[in-house]
Amino acid sequence: MLKTAAQEQLLPGSTLQEKWDFAQQAGYDAIELRAKGDLHFASRLPELKQALSDGVVMPTVCVEMLHFFAAFDDDLRRDAIEQMKSQLTVIAEIGGLGAQTPASYGMFSRRLPPFEPPRSEEQDREILLSGLTELGEHAAAEGVTLYLEPLNRYEDHMVNRLEQAADLIKTVGLDSVRIGIDSYHMNIEESDPAAAILAHAPYIGHAQVSDSNRFQPGAGHLDWPAWLNALHTIGYDGYLAAECRLTGDPVEAVRSVPAFLKGSGA
Repeated sequence: MLKTAAQEQLLPGSTLQEKWDFAQQAGYDAIELRAKGDLHFASRLPELKQALSDGVVMPTVCVEMLHFFAAFDDDLRRDAIEQMKSQLTVIAEIGGLGAQTPASYGMFSRRLPPFEPPRSEEQDREILLSGLTELGEHAAAEGVTLYLEPLNRYEDHMVNRLEQAADLIKTVGLDSVRIGIDSYHMNIEESDPAAAILAHAPYIGHAQVSDSNRFQPGAGHLDWPAWLNALHTIGYDGYLAAECRLTGDPVEAVRSVPAFLKGSGA
C-alpha cells in the first residue's frame, strides 16, 4: 500500500505537532515540508528537530521560492543553487529522504508571447545539466536525493515531461538525482500518464498528487486507478504527497485525500 503525505500548509494547526495529530487522524503517513528562500528553511532547524523528537514524520521538502536553479539571471541562479543545497542539508539533518524542485517556475513559456526565450535550447540544457550535477553531488554527499519536477508548458519552458527529466538525469549520471512526478502536470503534458510512469520507472523517486484542476484528488477528472496502478506496477514505495489547492470545506477536503487514494487503488 502506498503511503500518503500532506504538505504542511494544507493541515490545520499552528505547530507541526498539531498538524501531525490531525494528519494521523485523517490517515496520512507523513508531512511534506515547504522551504522558502533566504535560508528560511535552515532557520527552522530547531523547530524541525523538536518535531522530529516528538514523532512527526517529515521525509521530504518541496521548494517554495521565486527563482530556481535554471533562472536566466546568473545571480538568481547562483542563489537558488545555494538555497537548494541548504535545504538538502537540512532535510538530511532530520533524517529525511530529499527535496523537490522544478528547474524554473513562471520564468518563461513558449506557449505565451513573446514565445522565444532569451536562451537557446542548447544553452538551457547546459544550465540544467550544470545545476543538476552540482545539486546532485551535494545531495549525494548528504545522503539524500534531489527530485526534479517537470512542470506544465505554461509554467516552465524547459522540463515538461518525464522523458525530458529522465534524459537529463541519465546524462548527469548520479543516483542522487531522480524525478519528482506530479499528477497535475502529467495530466497536462503526458499523452498517457500511466504509460509515462512505466516507461521511466527507474528514474522516479517521489510523487506529488493533485487532480486535473489542481484541487485535491477526487475533485477533478484524473484517471486515478490507472495512475496509481502504474506506480504499484513499478514497485514505487515512496510517498504520495498532496500538493494541491482545496475546494469545499478545507479541513474536510484535506481529510478526504488518504481515503480517496486508498479507494482508488493506493
